[in-house]
Amino acid sequence: MTQKTAKSDAEWREELSDLAYKVTRKHGTERPFTHDDFPKGPGTYRCVCCGASLFDQKDKFDSGTGWPSFTRPVSDKAVGEQTDRSLFMTRTEVHCSACAAHLGHVFPDGPKPTGLRYCINGVALSFDKADGAD
Repeated sequence: MTQKTAKSDAEWREELSDLAYKVTRKHGTERPFTHDDFPKGPGTYRCVCCGASLFDQKDKFDSGTGWPSFTRPVSDKAVGEQTDRSLFMTRTEVHCSACAAHLGHVFPDGPKPTGLRYCINGVALSFDKADGAD
C-alpha cells in the first residue's frame, strides 16, 4: 500500500521551487526540452514532492516531445489517473498516488511492450542512481 503524504499548500510552496510548485500542485506544465539532463544509467525516478518511486530508468525512452517519457510506472499503484478536460481537449492526467502531485499525462502512442507514453514533467521528478551505478 502506498503511504499517503498530506501537507498544506503553504508547506508545499515553501518546500518546492516555484516551477515545481506550479507544475505539481497547480497542474502546470514546464516548457519542453528543459529537463534532458537526467543520468542515463540505472536508477529510479521519484516524486519531487514526496520521494515516492514512480518510474524506472529501463522504461524511459526518447519520445521526441521534449518531456521525459516512460512506457510504464514502477508499479500499478505508483501513479493514479484521472480525466483532464483542460485546454479544450480530453487527456488522461497522471498524478503521484502518494501525494497527488500532478506529473503529466499518459497517451496511447508509446512503444512496445505497453503501447503507452507516460509524458512526465521533468521538474516533477528526482533521480536516484541504482546502487553501484556510476
